[in-house]
Amino acid sequence: MLKIISSFLLKISGWKIVDTTPNGVINYSKAVMIAAPHTSNWDYFYCMIIVLRVGLPFKYLAKDSLFKFPLGIIIRGLGGVPVIRSQKNNLVNDMGGMIKNSQESIQLIVPAEGTRSYSKEWKSGFYHIAVTAGVPIILGFLDFKKKEGGFLNVFYPTGNYEQDLFEIQKQYANVTPKFPEDNSLKNMKFD
Repeated sequence: MLKIISSFLLKISGWKIVDTTPNGVINYSKAVMIAAPHTSNWDYFYCMIIVLRVGLPFKYLAKDSLFKFPLGIIIRGLGGVPVIRSQKNNLVNDMGGMIKNSQESIQLIVPAEGTRSYSKEWKSGFYHIAVTAGVPIILGFLDFKKKEGGFLNVFYPTGNYEQDLFEIQKQYANVTPKFPEDNSLKNMKFD
């Protein structure tokens, strides 16, 4: 039913799904997926209808304030995992362990910027979760200019965070967010 609803919503909104991963995103049984760029509340809507349409087994990280009643019921039902940003926690190890120990396929969606507002740099959690779990990073994207969303590529972390981050971000150079002025990559040079 969710596939039918998401197909309908994609059709009426004029958006299309793009998957340029080597094996097709559905064939990566365990992964961390970046949700980028993240500049708008609309990012959640389009991300959800895309992953539901593709049929991915997923969970996603979201700030804890979104989990209040009644919206929290829907967010948890769709795979939301609350993140309490105001306190220290062991989120990387907890999420890495959840993926590693899962008996079922799972892709954990993490907004790389951690916020819709302008952020000078990406949060490193997505990378460290992938390294902890021993899984690849799927480069999920939303391009509001082209009305396309989906999956750019799959990246296997080498353990060299700085170098890997540059290679990952470079693949987002031509992706246009809803609010380009809030894009954390707007001043990056990838030449």
